[in-house]
Amino acid sequence: MIMITVAFLLGLILCLLFGVPYIDFLKKKMIGQYIKDCAPEAHAQKQGTPTTGGVFIILAIIISSIITLLMAETLTTAAFITLITLLFYAFAGFQDDYIKIKGKGNDGLTPRGKLLRQIAIALLPTLYLIMTSNNATLVDIGHYAINLGWLYPIFAVFVITGSSNAYNLTDGLDGLAAFTGLFAFIACAIVALIKGYTGEAIISASVAGALLGFLKYNKPKAQVFMGDTGSLAIGGLLGTIAVICKFEFLLIAIGFVFVMETLSVIIQVTSFKLTGKRVFKMAPVHHHFELCGWSEKKIVLVFGLVSAILSVLAILCCCLNSAGVN
Repeated sequence: MIMITVAFLLGLILCLLFGVPYIDFLKKKMIGQYIKDCAPEAHAQKQGTPTTGGVFIILAIIISSIITLLMAETLTTAAFITLITLLFYAFAGFQDDYIKIKGKGNDGLTPRGKLLRQIAIALLPTLYLIMTSNNATLVDIGHYAINLGWLYPIFAVFVITGSSNAYNLTDGLDGLAAFTGLFAFIACAIVALIKGYTGEAIISASVAGALLGFLKYNKPKAQVFMGDTGSLAIGGLLGTIAVICKFEFLLIAIGFVFVMETLSVIIQVTSFKLTGKRVFKMAPVHHHFELCGWSEKKIVLVFGLVSAILSVLAILCCCLNSAGVN
């Protein structure tokens, strides 16, 4: 538990330290966010806010994780694969951000191009798990385990890719992705520790610390956005940790806000295509509440509270399952 705390504090301190010079660099280079015309009117004032803040988040996560893993002597192959996966997702997200910045618009990688990159990266931890674990294809649901067999690789890639996209969709309000992600990764750290995955627990704690540090710069009114560099990578990491540590279904509770955001988009698109009517005023659902009159701060606080409560429930479920309580 001491190393988990060390990882959290290192992630927090490094993110705070890296943030100031990187944001100054972005401001000098005039590297800012372009706001879509369809976004709520209040978002117009965010035009030009520095983006790609994910660069210093990822840097803080990787450095704090490696230092703590070495201190704890738990720099395993699984932990290394997890960090490499995070780095690859960050590269994919940065490419998307770079295209947007260069084109001075909001069109980055094509949806197909982005998805193919996400799937290809998700194959790395999936194949590693299948090649190294005898129980790789087992999925725990409560006290029961289902063997998915040859379907498991498809399932694992879906979990990781879906998590990456879901977190990316959540990153639409100042502080929302960072605040909800903070509770999700604290839960991941505790669940991973309970299940005996110390390396993944340390990485999760590093992410939680880095996200808390990033909130200083991203809380309303944001000084910087994490961009796809951060959101695609952190979301992909969330799914990767769930797959490596075998708590895929617990991720539904831990990442409930991200799932809700994704479902709102699916429901909105499906409803409009089939009936020509919209279920929400705007999707993802955080924009719906925004158009209902909720302030950004209120949405972030409520969504964060939901994330915290369900993360605690996920931890309790993990504890009960580990104790063998029926």
